[in-house]
Amino acid sequence: MGSQDRQCQVDLGNLMAFDPLYRFAPPPTREEAAQECLRKGTELIQAVADVLFALPSTEDRDGPLVQLPPPTTKLPREKHIPRSKPPTKWEQFAQKKGIKNRKKSKLVLDAQTRQWKRRYGYDRAGDDKNIPIIEAKESDEPGVDPFSKRNTEKRKRIEKQEKNRLQNLKQAAKVGALPSTVQLAARALPITGTKEPPKKFTKQELESTAGLAGTATASGGKFDKKLPGEKPAKHSGKHRKFLPVVEGSGIGAKEKQQNDKILKRLLEKNSHDILNVDKAVSMFNVKEEQKRRKQWGAKSSPSKLKPNKKAFKKSTKKSE
Repeated sequence: MGSQDRQCQVDLGNLMAFDPLYRFAPPPTREEAAQECLRKGTELIQAVADVLFALPSTEDRDGPLVQLPPPTTKLPREKHIPRSKPPTKWEQFAQKKGIKNRKKSKLVLDAQTRQWKRRYGYDRAGDDKNIPIIEAKESDEPGVDPFSKRNTEKRKRIEKQEKNRLQNLKQAAKVGALPSTVQLAARALPITGTKEPPKKFTKQELESTAGLAGTATASGGKFDKKLPGEKPAKHSGKHRKFLPVVEGSGIGAKEKQQNDKILKRLLEKNSHDILNVDKAVSMFNVKEEQKRRKQWGAKSSPSKLKPNKKAFKKSTKKSE
């Protein structure tokens, strides 16, 4: 094993062994190549195990424990080192003015209810929705609803914050420092120029779409106004006609005719599958036979009267 230890370079920090002098000559068959890889792999694992068990160990209930040395081989990264994001406008302003972030408590005292509530989120302190009355100010314009004005100002603040957020992402995208959570959805955001261009429709597709839209009305586009130079629709729409909801003369007869027409169509189509004549005749004969048997049995059976009892006459002879 001495020659093997000299040839192999063992990195215990990564539990890895490498033989720089080994040259792999591909065998003629696949089975021999697999056997050669298995043999060399066994040698390298044995070299790692020999050096590993030579380290000082401490006893534990699960077995001996050893402290691995720091790794000596630098393994390459799968991805590049994350680039630092450019500072936002607020971070630049805070750095210029010397403003430092300080951690705020999650609970604050609500001035209205005198209770401790969350600073942000549901049921937060100072929530506008919980204020039933807004005190008027001298600067307020007469006739302006203060609640609507408050909602409008809140909507404008949200739009401004969203605009600033997209602007910051746009600046980060220029230097390739987009967050990992945004990189997957970068095509759907208006922050990069990677959005797919809109599809250009041909003249035939536009004419077909316009014709379908023009005939989509109940009248099939008959009463619609035509544009100058507009051609008639190629596909004239055919709409179903329904009977009126309000009853009138002849409506009942029309509805009956429609139902009879549908029933006749169903019976004519695949009538041999719908009605089995032989089976129907057999069932009819069986029922008639059962009916005749019942009638014959009723005539031949005795009447449900009390059985005739023989009248025994008492003897008139007196016992002597």
